[in-house]
Amino acid sequence: MAGRTIGLIAGKSQFPLLFARAARAQGHRVVAVAFKGEALPALEREVDSITWVKLGQLGTLLKAFKSQGVGQAAMCGGVTKPRMFDIKPDLKALGLLKKIRHMADDGILRAFAAYLGEQGIEILPSHELVPELLARQVRYTSRGPSAQERDDIEVGWQVAGELGKLDIGQCVVVRGRAVVAVEAMEGTDQCIRRGGELAGGREAVVIKRCKPNQDRRFDLPSVGADTVAVMAAAGASCLVVEAGRTLFFDPKQAVQLAEASGICILGRN
Repeated sequence: MAGRTIGLIAGKSQFPLLFARAARAQGHRVVAVAFKGEALPALEREVDSITWVKLGQLGTLLKAFKSQGVGQAAMCGGVTKPRMFDIKPDLKALGLLKKIRHMADDGILRAFAAYLGEQGIEILPSHELVPELLARQVRYTSRGPSAQERDDIEVGWQVAGELGKLDIGQCVVVRGRAVVAVEAMEGTDQCIRRGGELAGGREAVVIKRCKPNQDRRFDLPSVGADTVAVMAAAGASCLVVEAGRTLFFDPKQAVQLAEASGICILGRN
């Protein structure tokens, strides 16, 4: 893949920036199509070309990639899910949406990737150029889980797997072996806040797990220092992520914050 032109479909978070930097460092030319209101403005400095689009402007996306000779692209960073109800699709996007049976994440993304493939644009696994971002199977913090937290981890791990099978969400909050919150359209941070409130603001365990049938080209679970900050404010005490299948941003900063807040972080399979 050295020296190729790679397309970048950029959503929120720092992931698109990290991907672009890694791709260019490896000698690739990066052509980005970034979603307005989602992607960070700083992305403009990290890519060779950028086109800003609104959700639903599929025709503009295709034109930008084809005009730049893009034959492979990666999808990095999600979009704020409630905004999906505000999509104003162009004719190409409208035709694609009619083919989608339901608006769950995987259904949309698989259909989108298949459509781009038909247009001669192959979707690459987003983590391939940045494997160092994947969580490891280790205990990141000096503190390990307590006996209660270990019990809650086992409950949450199983529930997160079942939740993923239904393509609903990737995060579960547990306290006292009771599931107090599951992630849906609101996203991980809101799920943690709600879980912490329902758990009484203390000792809640947060599980972030990849969906069992996850298409690893897109939508891998992700955590980072911001996640730990939300946990600390919510009173959650333990974060467990799936090793090798979760993106872990700013791990050094996240661990430092976790240590200062008494939070345990584990990567497990």
